[in-house]
Amino acid sequence: MGVLNLPEGEKKFLLTRHAPAEKLRFFVKHYWIVEWDLSGQPSYQQDVLPNPCVNMVVEHRKTAIFGVSPVKYSHLLEGKGKVFGVKFKPGGFYPFLKSPVSKLTGQSIGTLDILGIAPRQLEDNLLSLPGTEDMIRVMDTLLLGRLPNQDPNVVVLNELIDQIISHRELTTVKQLCQYAQMSMRTLQRAFNQYVGVSPKWVIQLYRLQNAAELLDYGNAPPLPELAAELGYFDQSHFIRDFKAIIGITPEEYIRRCHQRQNLEAL
Repeated sequence: MGVLNLPEGEKKFLLTRHAPAEKLRFFVKHYWIVEWDLSGQPSYQQDVLPNPCVNMVVEHRKTAIFGVSPVKYSHLLEGKGKVFGVKFKPGGFYPFLKSPVSKLTGQSIGTLDILGIAPRQLEDNLLSLPGTEDMIRVMDTLLLGRLPNQDPNVVVLNELIDQIISHRELTTVKQLCQYAQMSMRTLQRAFNQYVGVSPKWVIQLYRLQNAAELLDYGNAPPLPELAAELGYFDQSHFIRDFKAIIGITPEEYIRRCHQRQNLEAL
């Protein structure tokens, strides 16, 4: 889950992921670094799928902490540049924020109040460094200096999201409530406070990505049946949500898959 059409994107940029310091791994999933050099070349727009995680992005004059995006979003790469990102685990940013993460959904905030450093100073401290290990060390030091107490609810929510990811037959919030042994109200409140989006949205996100994977490999049933398997009562809602998450309709996605397969066969 993440970068769409990565094989094409890898011709334009380098994406690497790195583990944070041991004490940060309760909160942080990984660091990510994107570097590109398109000097003398056209700009490139990279589409990125949403995910239930807060990201801190350090980029020249664009540094901010971004809440969960409810839809697919795009990033324009031009000239030469570098971005350093911190991908927090679902719920992992709540102990830093200390208020409902839903306030950040589709929004961004600066770094000063949370980490005690202004965005431009963070850019100067981090992006000027020549080596990846140096950048990781600076970010580790910054986050460790503001390390909050571990919240056991973060573990619970990550276990629930892992359950959603690994069990395709889980298509409703009621099923998740039964697994979690929580009332629907309690579960929804926990997701709102810690993750920033509803459990229904997270389930739909992963099921729609499962659908895209089935379409990729030609293993999907007809679209009405696929929509029903994903828990949709009608195909129109499935198409709408698929486009919001994946960026195009299922029919267009199938056409692009066929075009790619035909090109690979040449």
